[in-house]
Amino acid sequence: MLASTTTCVGLFGYPVAHSKSPQMHNAAFAHLGLNFAYLAFAVEPERLQAAVEGIRALGLRGVNVTIPHKVAVLPFLDEISPEAELIGAVNTIVNDGGVLTGYNTDGIGYLSALQEETDIDIRGKRVLLLGAGGAARAVAAQMALNGAERLVIAARQQEKAEELAARLRAHAAADGITLEAAVAGLDAYDLIINTTPVGMHPHPDAVPLPTDRLQAGQLVSDLIYNPRLTRLLQEAKARGCVVSGGLGMFVHQGAHAFRLWTGVEAPVDVMRQTVESCL
Repeated sequence: MLASTTTCVGLFGYPVAHSKSPQMHNAAFAHLGLNFAYLAFAVEPERLQAAVEGIRALGLRGVNVTIPHKVAVLPFLDEISPEAELIGAVNTIVNDGGVLTGYNTDGIGYLSALQEETDIDIRGKRVLLLGAGGAARAVAAQMALNGAERLVIAARQQEKAEELAARLRAHAAADGITLEAAVAGLDAYDLIINTTPVGMHPHPDAVPLPTDRLQAGQLVSDLIYNPRLTRLLQEAKARGCVVSGGLGMFVHQGAHAFRLWTGVEAPVDVMRQTVESCL
């Protein structure tokens, strides 16, 4: 039951109405009997700095950060964890007595879920990432650190793709290309990952690129978890690809944030079952 002593955490994004984070985290808090509550805040980009200052002013324990704020939030924080600094984006903020520290649990959450669902060994693989935003930074960095042979970043703005590729070259071969170039060479990759919001509810019929060049046996992964099976994954599966949705990453990155806020091991099974029941 909520009370004046309840510790609040939440989500900063725009939009956030589709998010299942409140249901997932509140179910986990209730399961463990923790006096915490999780709320979603629709923060317009021009109000992001004020919202971050509000974490201190309102005494929030912390927040998750999602599209489009994962990179933009960096200048407003006091400290950045080493993994978040490498990635260049934040998805979790922890408030320790007014000191705001940014973390990133997206990359490790994604890889844990992908390995759990497909048993893939990322070493030596050729990986195409669609998008160059905060989620792409996290996933690409984790792929590079875990031995991917080659990473190709494809984005509408090639300069953003090139910028991300340059960050990765200390750990793996990396290039930045346009989405058009990615479509032309789609059959050259072992793993194709959509990190963009294209295909997310309430526009589930959209796809980030045409799928007619996909080959049977390729692994196609989408970070979107609502809908559970995006149009991209439906079309890839019909062409004989192995597919992986975003639910596992969503749950695992949330579990890491849960531990950062509470110091308690997250009930992952409860979190997964809660999100599944909402979809």
